[in-house]
Amino acid sequence: MDFSLVLAEKTDIILYKWVIAVRKDRRIESADDLSYTAIRDHIPDVLKAMVTVLSKSEDSDVKSIITAGLQHGVLRAEQGFDPAEIAREYHLLRSVIFETIETDLLKGTPPGIIRSMRLIDATIDEAIARCFKSYVDERLRDLQHLYVSLTLHNEELTRLVSANQEYLSQLAHDLKHPLTSIIGYSDLFLRQQRQRTEVQNNSVNLEHIERVLRNGRHLLSIINDVLEISRYDAGQITLQPAPTNVSELIDNVCEMLEPLAVKKNLKVVVNCDRAPEQVFTDSLQLQQVVTNLVSNAIRYTVSGTITIACQMLENDRTAPMLPTKDFLKDNPFPVAVGNTAMILETPLGKSGHFAIAISDTGIGIAPEDQTRIFEPYFRASSSDRAPLPDSTGLGLAIVYRLVKLLQGQINLVSQIGVGSTFIVTLPLQVEMS
Repeated sequence: MDFSLVLAEKTDIILYKWVIAVRKDRRIESADDLSYTAIRDHIPDVLKAMVTVLSKSEDSDVKSIITAGLQHGVLRAEQGFDPAEIAREYHLLRSVIFETIETDLLKGTPPGIIRSMRLIDATIDEAIARCFKSYVDERLRDLQHLYVSLTLHNEELTRLVSANQEYLSQLAHDLKHPLTSIIGYSDLFLRQQRQRTEVQNNSVNLEHIERVLRNGRHLLSIINDVLEISRYDAGQITLQPAPTNVSELIDNVCEMLEPLAVKKNLKVVVNCDRAPEQVFTDSLQLQQVVTNLVSNAIRYTVSGTITIACQMLENDRTAPMLPTKDFLKDNPFPVAVGNTAMILETPLGKSGHFAIAISDTGIGIAPEDQTRIFEPYFRASSSDRAPLPDSTGLGLAIVYRLVKLLQGQINLVSQIGVGSTFIVTLPLQVEMS
């Protein structure tokens, strides 16, 4: 029996069963949000190559295996898969193939069955090898790009530090741990590469690369935040106002941060029914304000809901400096009941105003910390809860400065164990000097 014909006839069935198996496998979380086509990727090429390898009348299609494996590895790296997930994919592929053709396989002679199983295994092993090679190469390219970016940022950071020594010791502390990890794992990876370790150790090397990239990106995020604050304090940020659709901006932020909320099983609710149709402001700076506040809400919420609301304020009213009970009654933002704190007192202009409220059901902020949370490097903590390990105390400091730059004000309502609500009030049109 020519099992290549059997495999060719059942290729579509194998692909369908394999994609379903990948979706259901909890050890391949990176595939949860991918489409059928994105998961399937280049696996049809691997199966096509397998058909020709099994065929007694055609030459082995090794070139097709190499091409498919290389493309698969690059794409999986771009999609954020880790090595264990890729290995699991191929394990499922092997199982689905044998499960699908088992009945036909048993109809063959023992030598034919052994030959077919051996060639199928060999084809998948070759595809795995090529896939991991391209995956490692792609990760190394990411590492090289990250190195170049860090080098450029380091030069800029050095220039700023030489001009301003404030917060230097705190900055050094925040940068020390991820930088130490980057150096340590990079050195370990390079030494193992020099020793030319065997293929079976590739997964260990890949884990080292992943740690380097993860810590490098965290370091880069810290540096970017420091540079952002430094540029503001140096007066180097200027507004670029333009007509802006606030509802669309909020939707874009929620779409960008949705994976973080999904990962923690948090529900995100958006209410922009009463938002202004259009405002005249700097959309880039406003988006950064909303992004920082929403990402903070997700980070400090274990379970429950993140709510983003936007609404127009009446032109003939004076926007409140504090979220009083009357204000909350007239402006139905979903806020936590508890202590209130005035964070920023910026006189609002004569034009109308709108407000954005970001509310969470998170850990809340203690009254004694509420007036300090916008200070650079300040991280609220308590006797039973330490600051989050990836928190630098810079996100809200950036929000503070950008809201002031956008000629607005920000208020906070928060209670420990209940949650927090940040209310940002901004003019419908920024006034250019």
